[in-house]
Amino acid sequence: MQTILGASGQIAQELARELKRAYTDDLRLVSRNPKKVNDSDTLVAADLLDAQQTLAAVKGSDVVYFAAGLPPDSALWERQFPTMLQNALDASRTAGVPFVYFDNTYMYPQNGEPQTESTPFAPRGRKGRVRALMTEKVLDEMKRNQIPVLIGRAPEFYGPGKTQSFTNALIVDRLKAGEKPRVPVRDDRLRTLIWTPDASRGLARLGNTPDAFGQTWHLPCCDERLTYAQFAALACEVFGKDISYSVIGKWALIAAGLVSSGAREMRELLPRYEHDNLFDSTKFKQRFPDFAVTTYRAGLETIWREWKNAQARR
Repeated sequence: MQTILGASGQIAQELARELKRAYTDDLRLVSRNPKKVNDSDTLVAADLLDAQQTLAAVKGSDVVYFAAGLPPDSALWERQFPTMLQNALDASRTAGVPFVYFDNTYMYPQNGEPQTESTPFAPRGRKGRVRALMTEKVLDEMKRNQIPVLIGRAPEFYGPGKTQSFTNALIVDRLKAGEKPRVPVRDDRLRTLIWTPDASRGLARLGNTPDAFGQTWHLPCCDERLTYAQFAALACEVFGKDISYSVIGKWALIAAGLVSSGAREMRELLPRYEHDNLFDSTKFKQRFPDFAVTTYRAGLETIWREWKNAQARR
């Protein structure tokens, strides 16, 4: 039995598909209102803020994946995320179950230096501090060495389905709506984006590789780094639109935060978009040389086909 805690998000759903495809028919999906991804999934309704419900959801598992997400609300993150994670770690330790933590890069320095698994944390803003605190909890559990623990870390997403990211919202979703894409802050800086199915496939591979535990791993990204200008142009091409986009300046986004909660929550991340983002997943690729990483064109073409098929069904 492999168990996914926080099974409602895009990463968790892709993870459930990959685990079923490649590793096991025995999956348990846990969230407040879980829904089946595969016909054979077992569903468990549980609130990860409740320690006893979390323990009950974990018992009998062979591996536990923590893939829980929350809306981009700093206060909500501060109130709930650390407790959810601590309950999951405590439950896994009590049940003697290996623990796989899906992480992001919010705690990394927001500069143009290459990011590796050994990059020191320098959190900026409330969400960055929450993610640093959470990752330190997982690293402490790893040092405790009572259960196998690993961290799989991903940069900003783009992807199919209900993938939530600034890139999807500002470029992909606007193209679907027949609107001009927007780029945050600058269009001439290199970005490292991860295709959400690749992130989930990578996490599944790590969770089913015993010697991957006890380590932090950067999940596999495309080596073809693009600027936002190039990514937006490619997206326009794939969607059959004229290549046209606008750049939203830093101060415009800061001003928008006065009236928009979404823009307000983005403000602490704006320095990321002033620099190249050089997320390095060499360690994963060297350990798993057979892992096929999705190109940006292939990913965007998949999104386009999914969108066209959905339109045809209406």
